[in-house]
Amino acid sequence: MKLPVSVCMISGAEARRIGAALESVASWASEIIVVLNSEVTDATEDICRRYGAQVFRETWKGYIAQKNSSAAKATQEWILALDADEQVSPELCAEIRNALADQARAEFAAFSFPRLSLYCGRWIRHGDWYPDRKTRLWRRGRARFCGIDPHDKLEVDGRVGKLKSNLLHYSNENLAHQISKIASYHSEFVRQRVASGRSAGFFELAIRPWWRFVRGYFFKLGFLDGWQGFYIAGLTAFSTLTRYALVRESAEQRGMKDET
Repeated sequence: MKLPVSVCMISGAEARRIGAALESVASWASEIIVVLNSEVTDATEDICRRYGAQVFRETWKGYIAQKNSSAAKATQEWILALDADEQVSPELCAEIRNALADQARAEFAAFSFPRLSLYCGRWIRHGDWYPDRKTRLWRRGRARFCGIDPHDKLEVDGRVGKLKSNLLHYSNENLAHQISKIASYHSEFVRQRVASGRSAGFFELAIRPWWRFVRGYFFKLGFLDGWQGFYIAGLTAFSTLTRYALVRESAEQRGMKDET
């Protein structure tokens, strides 16, 4: 029996990965909606339609606007946001089914669940990457995506319940691909921070990156995830340093006074 759930996705050229994501929901979701970037030329659209998805071609508007556009097309009582590199585990599917049928949970406007990432051949169960709880399932009309691209956050009108089962995340395919995305990933943050008149000083450049490593690797037990856990903690620190260095660079190029 299908659930009153609209699975809403956005996608670029994801022909190699999106099929597995769709397969994890096609048997139980009443509706699948994919907003596909207008310039995509690979087989992504064909794969989506093969799984019964409604596909809408749209010009890229940014992660947040694109996700809200996808959700706005939903017709079911509940909406589940899913990325092309994610899969709903059988355990999470069963828990969602039970949660929607449980009258005691009727008060909740949304549900969150942990996201478990596969990184360089290892499931990451500690550090900053787990439980990485995501609020992705909500009653239609009771939430929308906000935040600063690409770091979207679902703002919910009402109470959020907690599920225990994992959303599976098949992370970056290799280290080089992840590293190549760091600067572009922070571009909108840099633009908005500098536009607000804020630069980056000693704390952001020296203390914050160091703290991110210590917190993730030691306090959050990242060392239990082998060399991958060490690398994730180090990469998080480097990404943090890069983000604020880009802010400082941009601010100085605009002649702003720094905050040191």
